[in-house]
Amino acid sequence: MILITSLFNKKAKLWIRGRKDIFERLRAAIPAGESVIWMHCASLGEFEQGRPVLEKLKDEYPSYKILLTFFSPSGYEVRKNYEGADWVFYLPLDTKTNAQKFINIANPKLVIFVKYEYWYHYLHELYQRQIPTILISAIFREHAVFFKWYGSVHRKMLTFFSHIFVQTKESYNRVQKIVPTHKITLAGDTRFDRVASIASQFDAIPAIEKFIANNKKVIVAGSTWPDDEIMLNKLLLKNNDLSLIIAPHEINSGHIEFLKSTFTNAILFSNWKEWAKNDNVIATSGVLIIDNIGMLSKLYKYSNISYIGGGFNKSGIHNTLEAAVYGKPVIFGPNYSKFAEAINLIKSKGGFSYSGEKELFNIFESLISNHTILKEYSNNAQKFVTENTGATNKITNWLRQISFE
Repeated sequence: MILITSLFNKKAKLWIRGRKDIFERLRAAIPAGESVIWMHCASLGEFEQGRPVLEKLKDEYPSYKILLTFFSPSGYEVRKNYEGADWVFYLPLDTKTNAQKFINIANPKLVIFVKYEYWYHYLHELYQRQIPTILISAIFREHAVFFKWYGSVHRKMLTFFSHIFVQTKESYNRVQKIVPTHKITLAGDTRFDRVASIASQFDAIPAIEKFIANNKKVIVAGSTWPDDEIMLNKLLLKNNDLSLIIAPHEINSGHIEFLKSTFTNAILFSNWKEWAKNDNVIATSGVLIIDNIGMLSKLYKYSNISYIGGGFNKSGIHNTLEAAVYGKPVIFGPNYSKFAEAINLIKSKGGFSYSGEKELFNIFESLISNHTILKEYSNNAQKFVTENTGATNKITNWLRQISFE
């Protein structure tokens, strides 16, 4: 099926091409006898969750080599040159033969799966060989297959893990019904550690500082989609005292043109050397479109209020923690029920969700017109992140005790 899809779909084509001659390439890359820590992530989001653990292990066990694998192109293509790993590969398909070949070549001393990844043959082979294998930042939702009458295979896969580190108390309560409690730890979400680390290494961006020097309240909108962007444009048309920095989820030429037609006076970050010389251009624009990838986690530092895109999509909102870590109230659309951090951010009075433009206008009005409320929500957002860091230490402390070396 994927072969047919690859004829029309770029990601499917990358998926197939990335696995071509995979075992030959693995054998050529990984020398026999190396001490290897293997981390597997489905995609880019899972990598960001696993990254704090991976980087801490690299520091603590410098004699070990790091093997990082991805299932999807959206993770591999972005991180194939990640300097924190010695080797980055796609994971071969989950068959008994492939699992045996892969593990024979890699011969890992420790294996880490992140969040949602469950591959029966790999997990069974690791279990049979008694190789320590952990699952980190795990989430178990109420209606997950593990808890269905037909979920016996998935329940069995959980028994193959040496230990499972869950994000939430709800997940802990659910999974303890099918996994012994001595094999489960409520550790929290490693993404809190990741965003805290990024914030601690913040470097100023002169062009952004030039853009926001007009003393208007600044909205930084990240990972936006057209539905978000249309709403934000309506907000700006209603309020002249706002500046907007928008970093869309897609930066292809078609979407950038859509943004330029939506925000008619917008300027592009890629042209910053030109507009930074002209204060009048900045004053008459009020909207800066970020037409590159990699800046977003720093941009939130410059906001008074942050907006997270994706809340009108089926897949849901993007990363709220990148903004909250800087002590910024976070606003997003209605589709956030699968994101525990967003739910808890609202409960902590550090964030808001909205469904329509009237609700959005009211939220912004209350924050902009009342400094006390803005400060309260700002402090609460930062406190929420600070109080939830530490998952990485809980995981690495457990690993020290099992002495996998």
